[in-house]
Amino acid sequence: MTQPIHPIDVILRKRDGHTLTDAEIQAFIRAIVDRTPEKQLVTDAQIASFLMAVFQRGLDSRELATLTSAMRYSGEVFDAAPLHTFTIDKHSTGGVGDKTSLLIAPILAAAGLAAPTPAGVPGICVPMISGRSLGHTGGTLDKLETIPGFDTQLSLPRFAEVLRQCGAALVGQTPRLVPADRILYALRDHTGTVESPFLITASIMSKKLAESLNALVLDVKVGSGAFMPTYEKSKFLAELMVRTGEASGTRTAALLTSMDEPLGRFSGNWIEVWECIDIMKLTNILSGWMLHLAGHADTPAEGAKASDDILHSGAAFEAFLEIVQAQGGDITLFEGEANPAVHHKPLAKKTLTAPHAGYLSSMDCKQVGWAVQRLGAGRAKPGDLVSAHAGIEMHAKLGAHLEAGQPLVTLFSEDESLLAEPEAMLRETLQFSTAPPQLQPLIREIVTKDNLS
Repeated sequence: MTQPIHPIDVILRKRDGHTLTDAEIQAFIRAIVDRTPEKQLVTDAQIASFLMAVFQRGLDSRELATLTSAMRYSGEVFDAAPLHTFTIDKHSTGGVGDKTSLLIAPILAAAGLAAPTPAGVPGICVPMISGRSLGHTGGTLDKLETIPGFDTQLSLPRFAEVLRQCGAALVGQTPRLVPADRILYALRDHTGTVESPFLITASIMSKKLAESLNALVLDVKVGSGAFMPTYEKSKFLAELMVRTGEASGTRTAALLTSMDEPLGRFSGNWIEVWECIDIMKLTNILSGWMLHLAGHADTPAEGAKASDDILHSGAAFEAFLEIVQAQGGDITLFEGEANPAVHHKPLAKKTLTAPHAGYLSSMDCKQVGWAVQRLGAGRAKPGDLVSAHAGIEMHAKLGAHLEAGQPLVTLFSEDESLLAEPEAMLRETLQFSTAPPQLQPLIREIVTKDNLS
């Protein structure tokens, strides 16, 4: 007869540096999601102790794959099999002004719509389950919800319908999707274990793999605005996620990309939707890898060229309108001669200028992100309201030469009293030099199963 597995035994084994069995990990996660107020199979204190033990001792590749799988299947999962198509998604580890998902989903959708399956389903589908802003990083859902009527809380059956019709759907996590992650994520924030690369990997990959993906492209940020503090730790996280994705049978590639300054001109919510009319280099590179992994391009470079063609042809824009309409959004904001800028209505704004002539040489991108958050565009904790119209516009990129008095950055808010602190933060972090700075390339490194260390 199989002996029962007790949570305290699992905690002690990991605390003492032992390798956990698959059964121990699965039983612990099951206890988390099956507990009730009347029957506490595992307590919050025990979950916190488990998180700290993992934080201190780490996990080997098998343990991490098992933990991710147990979390993935802890509740509902999306079943893409009835669509009989190729499913692929992209995930970013967070950034300032990073609105690439708003462009990537329509690009891949347009490619899929142009090459349907015999059953008429788009040949590529992007089941994108996204998150909200927290801390200094923005959230795709908050940006999309600035479009009047846009519904990010679709049921899984409706999610499948939108994919079948449009080739992409952008939604939030449902209460029954990966419930173990919701519990662990909340406790990580209170136990000092947020930065564990093993727990980060299990959290991200359990949600992404629950989308029933054939392939996944990861955008792992490096630099002053990145979540991980060093390049080495960002690369280690990328390798963990690639290994975990590949172990699940999902083709996975990770791009380490620079986050030393906000991506694009705007950082906020509606203003990032507005900015998506611009073509950004990073969007084509990430889309190129997705088209390559989906078998629609022989190489990532050919995929990037196809992505650029889709953007310039207008097919991505038409796919974007179709997705917005299918999810209940008001497309009149974008159709015909409509100008999305008209929908941007901050009640207060202020433009900071260059204090003297010189090159914009550096900034702490994380501090810029916190300035955006303090303007009202982000949230300090889950559940906080965010402003559609708060944010910043960067008038210059790193390396640009400005004369004294030239516009540097404009702040937007719905409350004039919120301008002072972000202004001070931006004045402090935006640095000038007399010589041009040495800039990092946008794409620092690419990690696949073929070059894992």
